[in-house]
Amino acid sequence: MVTMKKYALLAFVFVLLVTGSILAQDNTLHVNAAESLGTISPYVYGSNLGQNAIIPIALLDTAAQAGVNYARLGGGDSDRRDVQTGTIDVFVYQARAIGAEPAMTVRLLGGTPEDAAEAVRYANIERGHNIRYWSIGNEPNIFASTIGEDWTTEQYNTAWRAIAEAMLAVDPTITLVGPDITQYVPLSIAPDGAITYEEAARGGHPRDSEGRDWLQEFLRANGDLVDIVSVHRYPYPGHGGDSNGLATIDGLRENAAEWDIIIPNLRQIIRDTAGRDIPIAITEINSNSDISCGAEASLDSFYNALWFGDVLGRLIRQGVEIVASWDMQGAGTRCYGLITTNGVRPIYYTYVMYTHFGTELVQAESSDPHLSLYAALRDDGALTLLLINLGDDEKTATLSLEGFTPGGDAEVWRFDAAHNAELIEPQTISDDASVTVTGQSMTMFVIPG
Repeated sequence: MVTMKKYALLAFVFVLLVTGSILAQDNTLHVNAAESLGTISPYVYGSNLGQNAIIPIALLDTAAQAGVNYARLGGGDSDRRDVQTGTIDVFVYQARAIGAEPAMTVRLLGGTPEDAAEAVRYANIERGHNIRYWSIGNEPNIFASTIGEDWTTEQYNTAWRAIAEAMLAVDPTITLVGPDITQYVPLSIAPDGAITYEEAARGGHPRDSEGRDWLQEFLRANGDLVDIVSVHRYPYPGHGGDSNGLATIDGLRENAAEWDIIIPNLRQIIRDTAGRDIPIAITEINSNSDISCGAEASLDSFYNALWFGDVLGRLIRQGVEIVASWDMQGAGTRCYGLITTNGVRPIYYTYVMYTHFGTELVQAESSDPHLSLYAALRDDGALTLLLINLGDDEKTATLSLEGFTPGGDAEVWRFDAAHNAELIEPQTISDDASVTVTGQSMTMFVIPG
């Protein structure tokens, strides 16, 4: 007869065996290079060049090596002062010097259709800059807190349309990007269309003072004119950081996945409201909208760069057209920039890592939520695998590789605490290979075909 104590012992042994079996299993990585997910837009590698950003001549080559393909002249100053012709010229020079497509913002608050039309005429007709992408105003949904004027959606939509029509009359070939609202975070959409948002205390500003949805009202009024729908997102300080509103490593680690919710919901809102699919742009993005420096996950930290690398991978996987970090250059305590007045910040190396990534996204997934995998084919036939380990510890995973026959050892690039997007020892990568990456790291494998 088996006693209760023996039952308990058997149960305990069973739990140990099952737990031990689970712990012994490697993480799994699956890549099917034959399953294309579409061409990656080159403009996901973008950044902002605000009216206060000047790339030092000595750093132009360094900035160009980041592979920034889209540069937006925008930000808070767009509605505080008129854009000057000299500013346009300098901006276009800087953008083209680093290999980026320029995108111009004209003034909304305090601006006029005539002024906006003149900016287009000067840039594209008189100077021949051929600026393709244009936006009107910046973050109208928080004018009350940033500029002291509380605009409604109706007021904004009327002013936006008048300016847009004047600009198109001068150059009908331009691409209009808007509405550039910030902190519009749709968390879920009910069957009846009701939207649950991130609200103000958590970093959200989805409605005007009359309770109207900023994006829906914009699309109803101007969905026929806008070519790309744009929003901004900074999860902190509203997301729930430390007592000072600073991001934490644990907070960023958990936050990265929100983009797998936001983008599909944005697409549904656009489709349901405008009656068509419109490309999506994230024209300002970083972890914190406040200046934060010197902390474990502040804007100038390595972990912020790692977080952004994973967010960028998720936005690529979601088929976003444009992603522009805030911003390209910042001096002193203005810790946003990829570069400073005499050097670079960690997020610069995130961009360098992506210069090795392919152009055609293919199917890839990881079983570990903190070990992200992105895969793409390059024009030279190589398969690129980007592994991002958001966790603190080294991780090993087993690769299942379909639809691709390696033609040699993989080139390996590493960005972690000890490597600034550096080439390390080559590795044999094939089906059923064991892959090990360091804690808190980005690793790019370039496998020849």
